[in-house]
Amino acid sequence: MSGLLAQLTDFIKSTNILKQIQAVDITGLFTNPWFLVPFIIYIGYLLYRQAVNSIVMMGLVIVVWGFSGSSYAKGLVVDGIIQINKILPVAAFGIGVVAVAVYFLFMRSD
Repeated sequence: MSGLLAQLTDFIKSTNILKQIQAVDITGLFTNPWFLVPFIIYIGYLLYRQAVNSIVMMGLVIVVWGFSGSSYAKGLVVDGIIQINKILPVAAFGIGVVAVAVYFLFMRSD
């Protein structure tokens, strides 16, 4: 199992997936019609199906992705040192996201 995990880690490092995700221009992405039209069609389909759980989970992914690229999140580590005064709001944000996800996945039924 550890061999598989090591191979997966090496693959992720060799393809620079993390750098590519961090380099995404969110404003450019959501103004690009080649992304926006299928995204709106997908949202419309989920609304038609009344799949509230899927819509909320997708919204959480977008919010977490946007927060991780914000200037606040980029200022958490300065010169390799974690800024202690910024950890509590990030922890509260994470707990909130997990609470919403748990509620919509396990406690709420459609």
